[in-house]
Formats: sequence, structure tokens, C-alpha cells
Amino acid sequence: MNTNRLSKPIEDILNKQVTQEGNAAQIYLSYAIWADSEGYAGVANLLFRHSGEERNHMMKVIDYIQERGGRAKISALDAPPKDPKNLQECFEKIFQHEVDNTTAIYGIVDLSLKEKDWATWNFGQWFVKEQIEEETLVMDLLDKLKLAGGPKATSESLLYLDSKIGNQEDDADLARDADVDNP
Repeated sequence: MNTNRLSKPIEDILNKQVTQEGNAAQIYLSYAIWADSEGYAGVANLLFRHSGEERNHMMKVIDYIQERGGRAKISALDAPPKDPKNLQECFEKIFQHEVDNTTAIYGIVDLSLKEKDWATWNFGQWFVKEQIEEETLVMDLLDKLKLAGGPKATSESLLYLDSKIGNQEDDADLARDADVDNP
């Protein structure tokens, strides 16, 4: 008896997301090593943690595929991109990566809606929320760097920014969690 509750297209797109999340972990890991080598210990700390978070996302998709009777597949990962030239480029590349990942998540949600696969649609909603947090977090980093002077930031302002980034929470505050007492 076939107990697979995932259609072939859903299983395929979820397996593609497994690879996407694995690649994300590699990108964050690569940029964390770069940041650490450049003396940005705080930024490196944040990026090392996010590498682990992306791997956790990969495991979440693998577990879902397996729970629904499908077969998760592990594919080769891409080589990480070359090192950024500076912190500005690092954050910009990370932001673009998160936008690309959001697009991939939307593809899963869209396909599950078309197929009326409500279990996968519901599963995808966790990732939609997560991507809002991820994009917001990187936009906040870009905003802080802009205030510090952007690509022309002084060593002193970068040192201060790096120390603040190293101590910040991994989760971004979201507009949907705000109210009049806690904007």
C-alpha cells in the first residue's frame, strides 16, 4: 500500500527546498568565516548562528517529507559565493539570498494551494513567517550599517556596530506583533 501523501510535484519542490536550505547554511557559514577573518567577531557570531538555523530549516523540510510518506533526497550543494569586498556587500548579498529563498517558499505555498494540499500549505506558513523575520533582520543590519556610514564607515563606527550585532537577538521584531503599547 502506498502511504505517500505528497504528489510528485510537491515532493520534488520540497526536495528542492532541502537543497536551498543546505545552500543557505553554506552561504552563512562562508560569510561567517569571512567576517571572522576580517575581525568582525560580532557579525561572525550572528552568521555562524544563522548557518545552524538554516540547517535546522533543512531538517524541518526533510522531516516533513518523511512524515508525509515521501522520500527526502540530498543533493550536492553549490560552492559558496566568493567573499564579499566589505560589510555592505556582505549584508546586501545575504539580503538577496533571503529574497530568493522567500520566492522559493512562495513557490511551495502556491503549488500546495493549487493542489489543495492543505497539510503542505499549512507547513509552508511557518516558513513564510520565518522569511519575514529573516528579511527584516537583514534589512535592520543594512539600516544600522547605513547609520554607521555604509561603505565609508569609520573603523570606530564599525567596531561599535560589530559589538552591537554580536549581542543582538536572532529574531527580528515584526510589525504583526506590534500594538499601541509595544510599537
